[in-house]
Amino acid sequence: MTSNKKSAFITGGSKGIGYATAEALVREGYRVTITSRDQAEIEAAARQLGEGTRGVVCDVREYAAVQSAINGHGEAFGNLNVLFVNAGVGNFAPIQDLSAEDWQAVIDTNLTGAFFTVKAAVPLLEKSQGYVITLSSLAGKNPFAGGGAYNASKFGLNGLSEVMMLDLRPLGIKVSQIMPGSVATHFAGHTPSDQDAWKIQSEDIAQIVIDLLAMPERTLPSRIEVRPAQPPRK
Repeated sequence: MTSNKKSAFITGGSKGIGYATAEALVREGYRVTITSRDQAEIEAAARQLGEGTRGVVCDVREYAAVQSAINGHGEAFGNLNVLFVNAGVGNFAPIQDLSAEDWQAVIDTNLTGAFFTVKAAVPLLEKSQGYVITLSSLAGKNPFAGGGAYNASKFGLNGLSEVMMLDLRPLGIKVSQIMPGSVATHFAGHTPSDQDAWKIQSEDIAQIVIDLLAMPERTLPSRIEVRPAQPPRK
């Protein structure tokens, strides 16, 4: 299938930042594939987003699963213009208490999963002269106690994103990384509430994605740090 209509592929798209970004791209006329490890959640999210949206079960820790999902996107939509690398998990504990399994789950999802996703998508992105946007974190430059696995994954993702920008720029593929501070999402089991009103909202990150895509072709904001404008006073 070939089409002149643009498309996007979003990992971790059933809720939070991924879902809000999918919603924003659908409004812009994109056809979108969203992924999650939870079949019920991803099917429900795709239904909510409406026509032109695909919900695919995919574990980014498994390269074969990522490659299959990317291939399916290409077959369904004929192109890939935007890759939003958003899937992430967080396990938090002091190093002496952090299990090997929890460490591995975070590194495999947040860092290796990002590499797998971009690697699988490069052929389609090169054809479209597309855009890769990785969702990192200010935790990728600001370590905190108990954040060994998460900090390491995001420090690594920041470095990987910069290398991908340098490697893929000659192919005509743009790469940007977004590094938010506190965001009101369901991350790490949190349920957003009125108490999170001061935080960055998922739709705020989605707007940054839309703004990046509207930049002149000659210009590449490669790293974007974003913080709450008025955090609570300590």
